[in-house]
Formats: sequence, structure tokens, C-alpha cells
Amino acid sequence: MFRIALLAACLMVLGMFGAWGSFALYFRAGGGEAVRLCLAFGFSLAIIAGIYGLLHRRLRVLMPALLLCPIVFIWWEGIIPSNHRHWATDVSRTPIVQVVGSEAIVTNVRNFAWVSGSQADAQWEKRSYDLDTLISVDLLASYWAGKTIAHTFVSFGFSDGRYLAWSAELRRSQGQAYTTLESLFKLSELVLVAGDERDIVGVRARMREEDVRLYRLSIPREAMRTLFASYAREADDLAERPRWYNTLTNNCTTTIFELARAFAPTVRYDWRILLPGHFPEYAYSNGAFGFAESFRQIDARSHISDLAKTANMASSIDFSQNIRTRLR
Repeated sequence: MFRIALLAACLMVLGMFGAWGSFALYFRAGGGEAVRLCLAFGFSLAIIAGIYGLLHRRLRVLMPALLLCPIVFIWWEGIIPSNHRHWATDVSRTPIVQVVGSEAIVTNVRNFAWVSGSQADAQWEKRSYDLDTLISVDLLASYWAGKTIAHTFVSFGFSDGRYLAWSAELRRSQGQAYTTLESLFKLSELVLVAGDERDIVGVRARMREEDVRLYRLSIPREAMRTLFASYAREADDLAERPRWYNTLTNNCTTTIFELARAFAPTVRYDWRILLPGHFPEYAYSNGAFGFAESFRQIDARSHISDLAKTANMASSIDFSQNIRTRLR
């Protein structure tokens, strides 16, 4: 029984590594598509032969797989993230935050005027926020592929009516398109965008026709400030030590989850973190919205795309107030 279990474990590991390595070679190896396809196909054949060698105890047949696996792993580990590429305009700058007393000075706040879903008049600003006047934090989810897939981000509200949204996004190079599968294989780095709600909410609701939903978080004022500080540290850390974006393990939702654990360490990992469209329900189940109402009631009034489409775009404060008219 032990030998059978050991053989089964070896076969599973070899098969899984073979599938992963084949995709990794196809997506990230150098050369044209034909070269990458040949490398992936050749590695797959070596793995299949290795599985056959394991089953029939033929070391010579197994040996190519045993030699190629560490080579592929070492090659993969040598692909490191960078902050120096020809970035797409909307993710070309990273926010820089300086906190002096209660004042947070944020450089590179994105405030683009979008003319289509992909084109905008670029404007980066330097803004100052008084953290003593931080009064709210909202979770936003923008659904663009059914009920399971969404982009999630948070927005901090201040007593002067201004809001600052933080969005963890895939940092695309110029001309690069997002694909869910390829983003599992070091397609792009992760970037935190600090932006005006007219920009970050507006482009998704008005230009890209996404279903944007807004949920008011029910957390103490001190926790709001802790969360803001976590985002500031994360932005600074990414500017110094870039990391890869990953569709499953390092994306918009997992970033929120990890930052939230800074003030709520007992929050547990859940399958709904892997499927961002279900993240608002996960947040509700952990008390993030309070329990005065059911999640269905809260979700029913969370839709703000129609409000964003008719909101006053001439004023940041007016826009943010307009999209919150359904909040209680």
C-alpha cells in the first residue's frame, strides 16, 4: 500500500508539473509562437514518457523528465518582475505616499478624463488628505463577465466630500491585452492605482458598460486609518519590490484581503476570494457591512452604474455624492 501511494503521489506531482511547465513554456519562453509551441509540446512528450517510465519502472524512459523538470523550474525562477517597462498610460505611474502627522500627501493620483473604454486625456495629480477627517470606506465591485468575475477595489471618504479610490490592477505594457489564463504565468506585474472616483468608477460604468456596485463598510474609524496606511505601505513596497500579478493568488481581491488582515488577523481564507464576484458576500459574512440588514437587501441597492452615467462629471465631489444617493 505504501508503494502504491508513493507511486500515485509521484505520478500526480509529475503530471501537474508537466501541465504547468508546458503552459509556462508556451506563454513565457522566448521566440515566436511556433518555437514556444514546439518547446511546450516537447516538454509534454518528455513528461508523458516519464509517467510511462514510472509505471513500468524504466529509468531510461523516465530520465529525460527528471533532467528537464529542474531546468524548467530554474528558468522560471529566473523570470523576475520589473518596474521598468514601456507601460500603458493608465498604469504608468505608481502612487507615492508621505504621511506627516495626520496629513497624507499622495503623489500620482490618477484623474483621467476618459473618451472611450481605452483612451483618455491623462492627468496625474498631487493631493493632500487629512486622515483625522477620514469617515468612511467603501468596497466596490465591477462585474464585467457574469456574476463570478469582478474587479474589486476600495474607496476612502473624507469629511470634505472627497474620495480616494485604491485599485490593485494588472500593470500592462503598451499594447498588451489581459487574458485570464495567461495572467497565471507572469504576464504582468501588480500595480496599485490611487485615483479619483470620476476616473476609476466612471470609466467602468460609463465607458465599459460594467455593472459597478458599491457597499459601505461598517468598520471603526481607527480601522479605516489602519487600512489606509496599509495601502500606502503596499504602494511604496511595490514601487521598490515589484511583484507579479496572478489571476488566482495575487490579484485585486487577494490584495484587499491581505491588507484587511492588517487590522483583522482572524479573517479566514475562503473560496470566494478566488472568485471576486462573490467577494462582497464574503465580506458581509465576516461582518464588514454589519448585520442590520440581509446581504440581499444591501446588494439590491448597491448597483450604481446608472447613477454614474448621469452623475455630474464636472465635479469630483458631486460625482461621488451622486453615486451614493441610494446609501442609507
